[in-house]
Amino acid sequence: MVKIGFTRAYGTSMRQTISSGMKNRFIAFGSGLGITALLQSSTAATLLMISFIKKNPVAPLCALAFVIGADVATTLVAQILTFDLSWLSPALLVIGITGHIKYEHGGRRRHIFRVMIGLGLILLSLSLIRSASLPLTDSDVLPLILAPLEFDPLAAVVFSALLTWIIHSSLASVLLFATLAGNGIIDLHLGALLILGANLGGAFIPFIASYNDGINARRITSANIFMRCLTLILAASFLPYIMDWVSRLNMPLDRQIVSLHMGFNIALAIIFMPLIPWITQLAKKLFPEIQTNVKAPHEPLYLDDRALDTPVVALAGAARETLRIADMIEQMLEQTIRTFEENNAKLAETISRKDNTVDTLYHAIKLYLTRLTQEALDPKEADRYFQILTFATNLEHIGDIIDKSLIEMAKKKIKHQERFSNEGWAEIKDFHRRVLSNMRMAHSIFLSEDPALAQRLVDGKKAIREAERATSAHHFERMRTGLPETIATTSLHLDIIRDYRRINSYITTVAYSIIENAKKYEPQRRIQTPATHNVPSGNQDI
Repeated sequence: MVKIGFTRAYGTSMRQTISSGMKNRFIAFGSGLGITALLQSSTAATLLMISFIKKNPVAPLCALAFVIGADVATTLVAQILTFDLSWLSPALLVIGITGHIKYEHGGRRRHIFRVMIGLGLILLSLSLIRSASLPLTDSDVLPLILAPLEFDPLAAVVFSALLTWIIHSSLASVLLFATLAGNGIIDLHLGALLILGANLGGAFIPFIASYNDGINARRITSANIFMRCLTLILAASFLPYIMDWVSRLNMPLDRQIVSLHMGFNIALAIIFMPLIPWITQLAKKLFPEIQTNVKAPHEPLYLDDRALDTPVVALAGAARETLRIADMIEQMLEQTIRTFEENNAKLAETISRKDNTVDTLYHAIKLYLTRLTQEALDPKEADRYFQILTFATNLEHIGDIIDKSLIEMAKKKIKHQERFSNEGWAEIKDFHRRVLSNMRMAHSIFLSEDPALAQRLVDGKKAIREAERATSAHHFERMRTGLPETIATTSLHLDIIRDYRRINSYITTVAYSIIENAKKYEPQRRIQTPATHNVPSGNQDI
């Protein structure tokens, strides 16, 4: 809940922080520290960074420094959470739940209260673990279970690494081991071994989760595993001396366990921050650059599942994918006129195949958007959600009109070797030009959400209707003169004009929602924008 709350409230800001924090390895290290302190999960921070670098070129050494900073940050969080803060849990839960209910559609505020609920549950769970594990100190069976781990360091490390993978959080494992140590269930020696295993297991979580995210993701996460393995070997070699030093610290056993965790990650940062260039070179040799296959046209390019926790980013990806469909539809519409002009049956088949691609991409966008729960969206995000879904749906309808109506008419014209009169063909081309121009304008409107441009498109719809009536009247006038080409293609001519007008109607739909939203949020813009005298509002032109 903490992770989702922060990513949905500040996901865009976090990605901007990652972007600005990748200038050099030390700034990247600080970015990893800051973002992980918010998310309370180095895995979540690492995956957020990997989702960013998938579409943005980032120096591998900066990305690796970010991961090291994220690992250090979890130790700071663990230090705070080992204090007995159970008294704070009820207050956080009451305030968080009350605010979460009050701001049901409150956007960012609702997500902040979600974070408070998550923090309250973390503190409550730690308190329950302490209470539940207290009777285990008198257990006769538990020592028999733990004895093999006590005397087999390798088994202890492997057990802890597997447990951390199952829990999917090294922080949770460390806090669990610290609680068991605080209740006297495990001693410092076993606790140290379990901490080493937790740090190793924590490195495998992002490696496996991001394995299919490209070669750069594999290089970064595998380099992290390599660094942790070397640090683990080094720590195991000096473990008696480390334990002797830690045991002299005047602090409870649970804090000694957490201090070991902190010392492991700080030592890793001190050792490997200067060596990052060589570590990244080694990772490049382990995972050499391979020739990746270009994605098929029907495969989505911008629907990133990892962005679903950040609706603003997910909606931007869905919008970019929708614009891909829009470009395909524009090409299909542009090619229809060539099909009629050239009697090109091969081009007609190409257009039909493109419609199949459009259908597949539309289905992918629709499924992706349904995974964005309405509860996660604030009002403006919900409006954009419906804009994208509506525009994508209308584009799919346009594709069907082109494929199942216009292309079928083109094939009929080719089969019967029909030709339009010169005047009729000129009218069809002019009508097509107008509709194609409106489609390009609709793409710009969808991208910019410009209400003034949207109003221009709506006003142009009337001109299209008048053009349809005019071309029909001219067509009937040519029929009365007995022009053979006009009589032979009368049905074809009118049906083509009708379909182009239907396409224009679907195109114009995107403009209405932009205009409605501009009116809806106009009062907010007036409040947020200081009044200026003698300067007319831009919206007065609409």
